[in-house]
Amino acid sequence: MTTLVIGSGLIGSQVARILVERGEKPVLMDVAAQPQAISQIVDLAKVTLVAGDVLRPLSIVDALRSHGITKIAHTAANPLLTVGAQKEPYSAINLNIMGTVNVLEAARVTGLKRVVVSSSSVLNHYMAGGEDDGDFGKEEAFPRPTTFYSATKQAVESIGLNYAKWCGIEFAGLRYGAAFGPWSGAGGGGPSNIVREAMRNAIAGKEATVPPGVMEWVYSKDAARGTVMALDAKDLGSRVFNITMGSLTTPSEMASAIVAVVPGAKVKFDVPTGTGVALSNRDNRVDLSRAERYLGYKPQFKLQDAVKDLGDWMRRHPA
Repeated sequence: MTTLVIGSGLIGSQVARILVERGEKPVLMDVAAQPQAISQIVDLAKVTLVAGDVLRPLSIVDALRSHGITKIAHTAANPLLTVGAQKEPYSAINLNIMGTVNVLEAARVTGLKRVVVSSSSVLNHYMAGGEDDGDFGKEEAFPRPTTFYSATKQAVESIGLNYAKWCGIEFAGLRYGAAFGPWSGAGGGGPSNIVREAMRNAIAGKEATVPPGVMEWVYSKDAARGTVMALDAKDLGSRVFNITMGSLTTPSEMASAIVAVVPGAKVKFDVPTGTGVALSNRDNRVDLSRAERYLGYKPQFKLQDAVKDLGDWMRRHPA
């Protein structure tokens, strides 16, 4: 049994690490892998790193057939997620939607069953509408995504669930919270870069910037653990699962966590430079009960533990 991990960045590299730690040799596929950054997370000698592009379906099929793949974890997404999609909507739509369709179709034609795909908690927050109370006969029956990125993730979930219904694919869509964690390479998403930059500045004795809004985070190690649980689950149940810390984090709580790791750190509250899109108003935390019931998922890293783990890692791997 061999797992194909598509996307070897912030979360994909952690998925590979977990698989390696339990004795597997996963295949990591990326269109532009960053071996140095990956090697800080997982031993490259214990994975198979291959070049491949989800926008070229035959490269996916080739990977599946060449390496005897039995399961797929698809973690690739457009650069900088929400911010990147607002700047480059066409490329984000193409990569997120058609890239996922190509993965699902490759699984269908090769007879592979289990496909776990990265969705996002933006679908719990970047939504508007729904004034018609779910009445199918009315135009505004359902809420609609308010950003390009969230629109792509809604499409990904809907398409995946239809592949499950009509094609026998065992599909799981994982709604990660705003993810951050160990990663020194390019990409990683806006939220991860914000926390990483804040920690880097704090460790260097500079002022750290924390977003002014309430956020629901997930540590990348927990996101990866939830992904592996979905790869392993015998019964995927509803097939869409929230994967977060299970709590909302205020700016003051994030600042306190940073100061606990870097005593005396100076922290200010401001919209980080280059975010472009206002951070969503996250008034209610998501419900993790389905993820716990079907996957056995409970977050291992609450905020303080996650920030400490990240700080320790950054000190071991200075930029």
